[in-house]
Amino acid sequence: MKITQVNVEVFTFPTRRSVDAAGHAHPGEESLAKMAMLRIATEDGVEGYAFGAPELIRPHIIDSFVRKVLIGQNVMDREKIWQDLAHWQRGSASQLTDRALALVEQALWDWAGRKFKQPVHKLIGGYRDKVLAYGSTMCGDDLPGGLSTPEEYGRFAEQLVARGYKAIKLHTWMPPISFAPDPKMDVRACAAVREAVGPDIALMLDGYHWYSRTDALYIGRELEKLDFAWFEEPMMEESAESYAWLAANLDIPVLGPESLGGKYMSRASWVGQGACDILRAGVAGVGGIAPCLKVAHLAEAYGMHCEIHGNGAANLAVVGAIKNCDWYERGLLHPFLDYDDVPAYLNSIVDPMDADGYVHLPDRPGLGEDINFAYIETNTVTRY
Repeated sequence: MKITQVNVEVFTFPTRRSVDAAGHAHPGEESLAKMAMLRIATEDGVEGYAFGAPELIRPHIIDSFVRKVLIGQNVMDREKIWQDLAHWQRGSASQLTDRALALVEQALWDWAGRKFKQPVHKLIGGYRDKVLAYGSTMCGDDLPGGLSTPEEYGRFAEQLVARGYKAIKLHTWMPPISFAPDPKMDVRACAAVREAVGPDIALMLDGYHWYSRTDALYIGRELEKLDFAWFEEPMMEESAESYAWLAANLDIPVLGPESLGGKYMSRASWVGQGACDILRAGVAGVGGIAPCLKVAHLAEAYGMHCEIHGNGAANLAVVGAIKNCDWYERGLLHPFLDYDDVPAYLNSIVDPMDADGYVHLPDRPGLGEDINFAYIETNTVTRY
């Protein structure tokens, strides 16, 4: 089945998420944001879809690389298409990013699921039908009643446990917050949450990502006293040697890398160097669903867990297809926002959670997104 069309629709939708000067998400006043929907069609009229930032799949990327590789290809040859696109990354002067590769590959998997009337998590593995979620907070802020003090983190954690979460991950304060970074404040927030939720809720920390070795060691040892489940990405991930040193000096599992480039190859290097105890990958960060599966299976071969980075349909599909992952990351969460609010371009969220803390894998064909095509059509501002 040949690919005949690759198109993008950029549309607007209302959101109450804002971004600070360093790129971190926080609550804000309602505004219009832009989203792109990638649409890949074949000669039989079946289409696959993926959503992403318009900048990732802007016209130059679609015209110069994506259409050039995809048009006329067999839509089932996902690995060949991915490898051909990855080959173009060097010649693109790094404009064709791993995140762009991931969107194309997601749309190809969505096509397959819609074509064969199966959810993608069944096509790629089908290990489970539900998974426990951890509540993943937004970064700390300076909003009274939000996440501006350790005590507010504790109160919010109590709300999350009441909602059904059996685990919580803290994202603590980062610049441009005036006092950030501050290792002792991070520890105070972690201690407040542990005191609030008691000993039976799993807790994790994903704080500032540029701490020194000594600061990271201090925080890690304090987290051990608080019985945290893992310590995530506290230093620059380009230094696997620093992470190997940290992992060797802590009993708490060190988790990473999250944002490091290099697809599955960089994760193999981390495993080889003993740089982490739990491996980390997300569909967007490593270039797609299949590359993310390669990371998970690499970890499994070494007797390691691989916790999947981020929420959303593609990451949920991977979690549903692998054994060596305990949690689904549900977030980002904040006292001023309701995660269960449905974005205008969908008819329902892909990851509803029950009262016991489980997210049930979607049974809709494809990636499982219930797309509101009428809304997108009405609010499209650019097509190419």
